[in-house]
Amino acid sequence: MTAPTDPSTRPVALVTGAARRVGASIARQLHAAGYDLALHYRRSAGDAEALAAELEVRRPHSTLLLAAELADTARLPSLVQRAVDRFGRLDALVNNASAFRPTPVGEATPAHWEELFASNAQAPFFLSQAAWPALREARGAIVNLVDIYAERPLAGYPIYVMAKAALAAMTRALALDLGPEVRVNAVAPGAVLWPDEGKDYDDRAAMLARTPLRRAGSPQDVAGAVLWLLRDAPFVTGQIIRVDGGRSLSV
Repeated sequence: MTAPTDPSTRPVALVTGAARRVGASIARQLHAAGYDLALHYRRSAGDAEALAAELEVRRPHSTLLLAAELADTARLPSLVQRAVDRFGRLDALVNNASAFRPTPVGEATPAHWEELFASNAQAPFFLSQAAWPALREARGAIVNLVDIYAERPLAGYPIYVMAKAALAAMTRALALDLGPEVRVNAVAPGAVLWPDEGKDYDDRAAMLARTPLRRAGSPQDVAGAVLWLLRDAPFVTGQIIRVDGGRSLSV
């Protein structure tokens, strides 16, 4: 598909947690497909600036950097408004930003709860709410990044599991509430990138052995699914696409 060249006709996506890892892959994939991008980051300013510079070389004036702490819900509407002010429209919201850490029963604290629900459930909901008018006008779409652990809990991570399960439920609920103008779907990755913090994954080989495709995926696998849901699936809403090599089938 040829990317639109007129800025007024190019689709626009807001991607949270876009500076690194899967978020950066999603940003690159969407940009290559012709999207202009509002790139949210929290602390990874250097990575976000490098990504924006890389994308600007390919298509000038196609990115906007948005620094914000997503736990600060009062600031979330301004992220959407800045994207709309900059590009004149908003066609897609990708709720990718996520915190991940163990919270064993007996050691979990209210602070853990607040941190994990803030990024994995609270911010996606309030960003979606703020973006709804612009997305409705564009007949756009939302894609949430959930996790196979939302359905198959990971021992020692109950709060993270609950937060991702809430995001999965939100995906289905908003598909009902925002249709027919706005589609809402999710991608549930399996072993794609090992986390920077949290689980050590000493059992990586055993985990992959239980995966039908017998290998880890890549961030590009996830990014491709996000692009498909945003651009190429006009009759798909309320669905969670597992990008896990079949791992969710194993016991």
